[in-house]
This record gives sequence, structure tokens and C-alpha cells, in this order.
Amino acid sequence: MLREYHKSYSKALERDMEMLIFGHAGARILAFPTSCGRFFDWENFGLVESLGEALSRGWFQLFCLDSVDIESWWNQDINPEARLKRHLAYQKYVIEEVLPLTESRNSHCYTIAAGCSFGAYHSANLALRFPDRFNRVLGMSGVYEVRTWTDNRMDDQLALGSPSDLISRIKDQSVLEQIRSLDWILPTGAEDPLLPSNEDFSQALKAKGVPHHVDIWDGNCHDWLSWSKMLPKYIGGVTAGQTSTAMGLKSL
Repeated sequence: MLREYHKSYSKALERDMEMLIFGHAGARILAFPTSCGRFFDWENFGLVESLGEALSRGWFQLFCLDSVDIESWWNQDINPEARLKRHLAYQKYVIEEVLPLTESRNSHCYTIAAGCSFGAYHSANLALRFPDRFNRVLGMSGVYEVRTWTDNRMDDQLALGSPSDLISRIKDQSVLEQIRSLDWILPTGAEDPLLPSNEDFSQALKAKGVPHHVDIWDGNCHDWLSWSKMLPKYIGGVTAGQTSTAMGLKSL
């Protein structure tokens, strides 16, 4: 399997950013780390290995991104608006710098945003704001609102960084149609402390007529071992030609 380390200066973030690239062809996966995580976590905790054959065969190419969470939502030294500003700069980096890089390496037309826990949050938030740039969202054990990091405040501006609040505020039907065209897959555990966030996000999507699937696994499942089992199950539908319904997911 091809493995490449990449480091470059981000104009959007005004700092160096790192990533790991695995595979040589196939559907492009943007892999987001968990809260305050690093670009090497997917490799270190077994998620890359769980896709080993698919990556070696050229079914997927995996781009493992770094985060700036410690500078945005987890930065206790700045106010919520400043946290949001840094978060939106990170999104600009992903859309204007990372995606063009992936496209220069691989012209495959299918792009997946994937992540676990806060990585699932990044995947969903980006797809809601830029639905024309993605085809599938795989959010494993995700959190989909940010009131914990906004002092329990929410307004139209802060909602740009809060998926459940953002989808509820979108009224443009053309944007909603783009969001509805995405393949939304949200597996989580029955005892996961973030299950209520998944249920709230599911209800918000449903209220806007967005087809999506929530697969409830037994137990907590908020761990790397569970995610390494979830990832190949739901990612594999792209090359196998399966729809989400064919994979037997439960819809809330």
C-alpha cells in the first residue's frame, strides 16, 4: 500500500499543516481525527489497517487530516465567536487547499467525508456547508452541536459551526436538494453518551426531508476498535455498488 507524508503551509490557517495519504486511486476519503486529534491517529489506532485491502487494490485513497481543534472550539482563552472564526478558517483550509490537493492526485469523482466522534462533527459540518463538494458522509459516534463550546449560546452565526442548528436554518431549496443528494450514514452505539446528539441531528435532518440512516450498534462503541469495524462496513458500499438501504441500515 502506498503511504505518503505531506506537509505544506496553509494560507487559510497561517501555519504548517500535515497529513498522511494512503493508497493510489479510487474514491477519495477525507479522514478527520477525533477531538484535538492528529493526522496519524487513523493509522495508529487501526482504521487504516481496516481498509488495507481496499486501499491496496485502488478502491479508495485515504487522506488523513490534522486538526486545529485546540485552537478553535477547545481554546478556553478566546470567546465562542473567536473559536468559530478559527473553525471556519479550518474549513476554508479543507475546501480551498486540501480538496484541490486530493483532486490533483486523483480524479475520481466520488468524495467521502468521514470521521469518528468530533471527526464525525467535522464531516457533517463541512458537508452541510459545502454539499456540492461531497457524495457521502460517514459520521461514527458523532457529536452534532457545539453548545458545550459556545457557553450554551446559539445564533445564526454560531450555527455555521453546529450541524443540528445549521440544517434547521437552511431555507434555500437548491442547497437543501444538494444536501438531500448526499449519502448520510451515522452509526453509533446504543450506550454511547453521544447517542442523544445523533438522535437530535437525525430529527433535524428528517425535518428538512434529508434521507439518512442511523445504525445503532450494541454497547457503547465509542472506541477505536468499534470504529475499525464500522469503517469497512459502511465505506465498502461505494465500490460494491450498494445503496445504504441495501446495507441494512436502520433509519430513524
